[in-house]
Amino acid sequence: MNPALAPTPGFSLSGKIILLTGGAGLYGRGLAARLAEAGATLILAARNLAALEKVAAEESALGRVVHARPLDQAEESSILRLRDGVMKEFGHVDGLVNNAVSRPMKSADAPLSDWAASMQTNATGLFAITRAFGEAMAAHGGGSIVNIGSIQGMVGPDYALYEGLNMHAIPDYFFHKAGMVNLTRFFAAHYGPRGVRVNCLSPGGFFAGQHPTFVERYARATFLRRMADEHDLGGPVVFLLSEASRYVTGVNLPVDGGYTAH
Repeated sequence: MNPALAPTPGFSLSGKIILLTGGAGLYGRGLAARLAEAGATLILAARNLAALEKVAAEESALGRVVHARPLDQAEESSILRLRDGVMKEFGHVDGLVNNAVSRPMKSADAPLSDWAASMQTNATGLFAITRAFGEAMAAHGGGSIVNIGSIQGMVGPDYALYEGLNMHAIPDYFFHKAGMVNLTRFFAAHYGPRGVRVNCLSPGGFFAGQHPTFVERYARATFLRRMADEHDLGGPVVFLLSEASRYVTGVNLPVDGGYTAH
């Protein structure tokens, strides 16, 4: 077919098997709804299986196809059981959204054991699940991996936002979200020749009931003069999972209302 006459790639996820880790939390619940709405057969995976089953039931009631499966990303054996189970049940996987995160560290002076626990899930676990499912996709001939990063992996903390509010910038989060950006580039190069695309989204300023003073300060720091909500991240994720982005790989896309564009 003449490339000029080829059908325009769509934003639909219909017919695609998508795995979303951490599908009931801050970002995950909105992502679950958006991916299922876009037509994916969606598999949610996290430690809190009961919370995922609740999400799956809510989405299934809307006529969407959503499954819940257990996953402890800190344990490679759990990752491999999930991969093997998905492959046995569905035959292949088309997309992975690395959204799971562990936040044991609460301050810069927390014990080193909290740092180590964070790295087990957010660094070692991230690598392990990306490798496990990346290999499965590559063996099938293609797929898309989307890493959910953070603007805190792109810039340092602005302590003026937290002043007087008993809020803290947590160092492990800056460390592993920055690492996620370059691990994205590594895997994009590693799997690109086998048809697997790997991209990162770096959201910022997600409203989660923060102190009104913080919300006001943060909104002023963005071009759009507001914090993000549960509707702001799903569209970019659908784009990167769909055939509409079939020539996009190795990218880190800020989804932050312009915060990092200053």
